[in-house]
Amino acid sequence: MTEPALDAKARSATLSRLATETFDLLVIGGGITGAGIARDAALRGLSVALIEADDFAVGTSSRSSKLIHGGLRYLAMGDIALVRETALERKAVHRMAPHLAEPYWMLVPAKSRMSLLKFRTGITAYEKLGAVAEADLHRNWSGEELAYHEPKLDQGRFPHACAYREYLTDDARLVLAALRAAAGAGAVVASRLPATELLREGERVIGVRARCALAGSEPEIRARAVVNAAGPWADRVAALEAPREGSRLHLSKGVHIVLPASRLPVRNLVVLTAEDKRSIFAIPRGATVYLGTTDTSYTGDDWQWPEIEPEDVRYLLEPVTRYFDVPELSPEDVVAAWAGLRPLIAEPGKEAKEMSRKDEVWIGPGGLITIAGGKLTGFRKMAEEVMVRVAERLEKTLPPTPEATPLPGGDFVGDLEHRARALPGVDNLGRACADRLVRLYGSEADAVLASGAEPLVAGGEVLCGEVDWAVNVEAAHTLEDVVYRRTRAAWYSPAERDALLAPAAARMAQLLGWDEGEQQRQIGAVRQRYADEMAFKR
Repeated sequence: MTEPALDAKARSATLSRLATETFDLLVIGGGITGAGIARDAALRGLSVALIEADDFAVGTSSRSSKLIHGGLRYLAMGDIALVRETALERKAVHRMAPHLAEPYWMLVPAKSRMSLLKFRTGITAYEKLGAVAEADLHRNWSGEELAYHEPKLDQGRFPHACAYREYLTDDARLVLAALRAAAGAGAVVASRLPATELLREGERVIGVRARCALAGSEPEIRARAVVNAAGPWADRVAALEAPREGSRLHLSKGVHIVLPASRLPVRNLVVLTAEDKRSIFAIPRGATVYLGTTDTSYTGDDWQWPEIEPEDVRYLLEPVTRYFDVPELSPEDVVAAWAGLRPLIAEPGKEAKEMSRKDEVWIGPGGLITIAGGKLTGFRKMAEEVMVRVAERLEKTLPPTPEATPLPGGDFVGDLEHRARALPGVDNLGRACADRLVRLYGSEADAVLASGAEPLVAGGEVLCGEVDWAVNVEAAHTLEDVVYRRTRAAWYSPAERDALLAPAAARMAQLLGWDEGEQQRQIGAVRQRYADEMAFKR
């Protein structure tokens, strides 16, 4: 296996390979679904290419609630098979990337012992479906014990709580790790290379013509099988093969808002009931806490950066003071926000919140394999499902499904706190910085530090070495790539996110040959992105 790196500076060599080789499999889409398929196929020995229209994980796969979970609420909707599959998959993802699937207690507050019993019954069934280990079985908290674990919870209203295990992830970094695992097994991976046309041999789809968004070239990429894993854009890609009336997909918008942890000091993942009886989450992340998510049908035009409306923010803030003993929160307390689109399989007559999160695979008349729907947690199983169709397309028997082997950064034993304490120069870094590094990079945090342990901003937590790592190892081409999907500073480091733009751009300029004008253009683009996300305050 080759070194699992995606080097932004090696783009010309990557484009050359894409244009000159014929692959067993071409994957269109660089989100978690496409990344999982590329990894699976490459580990089975297939020659694989993957192209992404923009940056990796730019859409849905960086805008989730960041949970590796089975979806307890889907049990109540009757999706038992989906819940069982994804509940079991939590363990597999944890084995692959323990830094990106960290166990937390998910707290369900209860108003009475009867409500607590109801929650316990559902959670017990959920745990059985997921074969949860005895040490991780749910527990019930009340009185002093509940006050200790979640001191700001209003025990006058919620004197009891049931706590069960779920896993917190970083969705964009999980995508990058899966892509690097695919590259390490021989896959050729490129971002900013949208497919514009399907290549055909008779009726058979044999590849795509793509357009390089950076150089303007139009390479033709040929493959014996082609998979469309473009998320919300899957219908549009499928239409390149066979236009059809209507859409198979229903787009649902999910909004999350970020608050300073000082304004909402929660310690666990807490389930809140919104005014429409939906469940939303309060999730701690470093010095911030985020709330999400909404689930409303989206008919707008900006699929990559859906609008965040004042009503979305009001909806997420409304339940907070019903659950926690904290001062009233307003939109002015929000320091960051994000919105993404879920590509649900359309079910006429149902609202988005009622639709299943099951995936679906279909084959076009020219053999294009399309997959849509599904959940972040189930990305490995979705890949397995697609590979059955790929094997049929290739008319060959493939090796067995790859084991849940460690992704880059996931090859360590022990908990994250121990890894953070063991980082070189941890006393100089500070505990918060060390904790952040190991949760982003796992066992590779040491290598990131070796690239540059100085903070980009004096007293800040985002390091110079992270910029180098983003470009040299994770194919970051723009400043937005770095602050949004590599370091995650845009959403989780609000105190320094504006100040780090200039030094980060200067460091990228050294690596990518930007002049002063390009640096300023990159900085301006990110500042505009910040402003657009916070436009609900206007």
